[in-house]
Amino acid sequence: MLDSCTNSQERWGGVHQLIDRWLAERQQLILNYRQLRERTPPTEQTDDDLTAFCDILVDYVSAGHFEIYEQLLREAQDFDDQRGIELAHRVYPRIETITLQAVAFNDQYGQSARADDEASMQTQLQQLGALLHERFELEDCLIEVLHTAHKDLLSAV
Repeated sequence: MLDSCTNSQERWGGVHQLIDRWLAERQQLILNYRQLRERTPPTEQTDDDLTAFCDILVDYVSAGHFEIYEQLLREAQDFDDQRGIELAHRVYPRIETITLQAVAFNDQYGQSARADDEASMQTQLQQLGALLHERFELEDCLIEVLHTAHKDLLSAV
């Protein structure tokens, strides 16, 4: 499901250092997601795979909200890109809804570092994976419209 998102680093790499770091973090999030989905049920009291996934999940969604989106919107405003600003305002509420689901998953599984009911956790993880896939597509759209469209203008500044 998330496989189609793995080439985003190639698509957007080099556009900007902050975005590059964020997309590298996305790659790690996808790898941790796959590892968690493919694992055999844990036998340890602590669950390192689940903890690692939750840690990077929170880091990734936080960076999006507190760094990336803000920078992209500021860039669109600086270039008076009304189309980009309108897109951001249309897409952001959906991204925010997905963020709330990611935070809820972390609240349930991140602190305890354990999945007492593996089947339930896997079901919730699969649902979260579909939401993350949607979020990645929305983010890629924002990057293209709000940053790549201004890339030449930024280099001239």
